[in-house]
Amino acid sequence: MYIIVGLGNPGKKYENTRHNMGFIAIDLLAEKFGIKVDKIKFKSLIGEGRIGGKKVLLVKPQTFMNLSGEAVMEVMNFYKEDVENLIVIYDDFDIPTGTFRIRKKGSSGTHNGMRNIIYLLKNDNFPRIRVGIGTDNKGDIIDFVIGGITKSEKKPLEEALIKTADAAACIVEKGVDKAMNEYNVRPNKQMGV
Repeated sequence: MYIIVGLGNPGKKYENTRHNMGFIAIDLLAEKFGIKVDKIKFKSLIGEGRIGGKKVLLVKPQTFMNLSGEAVMEVMNFYKEDVENLIVIYDDFDIPTGTFRIRKKGSSGTHNGMRNIIYLLKNDNFPRIRVGIGTDNKGDIIDFVIGGITKSEKKPLEEALIKTADAAACIVEKGVDKAMNEYNVRPNKQMGV
């Protein structure tokens, strides 16, 4: 089974903020594959279903971002899945708005939610998809990430999130290496993209 976790903050106040890219990606996956993410368990909203014939658990931790690891740890301890079958989707202000990157494993970078997951699991050997929200040093980082999505960000983020959901499904169906080859495409600078 694959456990796909989208990071975000619970509640209406944070619904359409840059920090909730993981939640939005989970909602897109749920819609695309007919999975209801409506059970409360493991300090999370969860839903079980199938992607490409493989069993998946979609997870939206309800612990608030900086404690995401508590929810992820409960899920992993209960299901006893290999950490390689965990996929985490989250926002990243270190990559440009509207882009995304799949990584097979690695550090948390500047993301506190990922830092907490890696710290509690004592392992960083799991795939993750980072959705770019950029910053351009617009003042306070916390205000920026929990700030609402602007009109100019809306379309590029929507497109990136659709591709992010497709990339997560590809990891489940074909493996992380194939997904990286298929989706980690660098924009062509000569074409002005």
